[in-house]
Amino acid sequence: MIKVLLNGCNGKMGQVITNIIKNSPDLKIVCGFDINTVAKNDYPVMASLFEYSGDADVLIDFSHPSSLESILEYCVEQNIPAVISTTGLSSEQTNKIKNAAEKIPVFFSANMSLGVNLLIDLVKRAAKLLEGSFDIEIIEKHHNQKIDAPSGTALAIADALSESLSKPYEYVFDRHSARRKRKETEIGIHAMRGGTIVGEHSVIFAGQDEVIEIKHQALSKEIFAVGSVRAAKYLIGKKPGLYTMKDLVSSI
Repeated sequence: MIKVLLNGCNGKMGQVITNIIKNSPDLKIVCGFDINTVAKNDYPVMASLFEYSGDADVLIDFSHPSSLESILEYCVEQNIPAVISTTGLSSEQTNKIKNAAEKIPVFFSANMSLGVNLLIDLVKRAAKLLEGSFDIEIIEKHHNQKIDAPSGTALAIADALSESLSKPYEYVFDRHSARRKRKETEIGIHAMRGGTIVGEHSVIFAGQDEVIEIKHQALSKEIFAVGSVRAAKYLIGKKPGLYTMKDLVSSI
């Protein structure tokens, strides 16, 4: 039985993960952590990780970027693998994740969906074939409560495209302030916010008289929770290091 610590347990994603683990015979949440310490499920809820003194095999975090430093500190101190599913982290915070990964196994991906990571693999291949004759644009859509824009996933897609292209490309987030033609070496990134859209990412390759669009649409938040739980299982027994959804996909 894998003993799980769940940070952000009383949030929307925390409750989705709770329900998934309830139906997983090989996992059990031994303690949850949240600023709201009401126990909504059959495990205790504490305000701070450092209040917990029991055993644990892995921690899953789906909370807020402000919690990251204490999470990493606790996991390093207790030698517990960590799955960081929180989005909207700064570059400084991602560097802290990399530093922690030198001491413990850490799983971190901008998007925990297997489907999104398959999309990333496909667009990387497409970019290599179409470079020079197709313009590349990324459009992402999310609900009206999402704070960060563009999404971390959109930026991860752009970074993956850049790695696949033979020369440097410029990310362009807004075109209204510059009245000029589009450069060949641009990747346009556009964010839309509205309603209850869970998450949608499209990569458009626009060429002469033809357009190729590769798209992923999330219909519920559960796909991200499922990915986080799979990541937690994947980390068990791993050596210290930084692991991503690419590693998980490759292992399947």
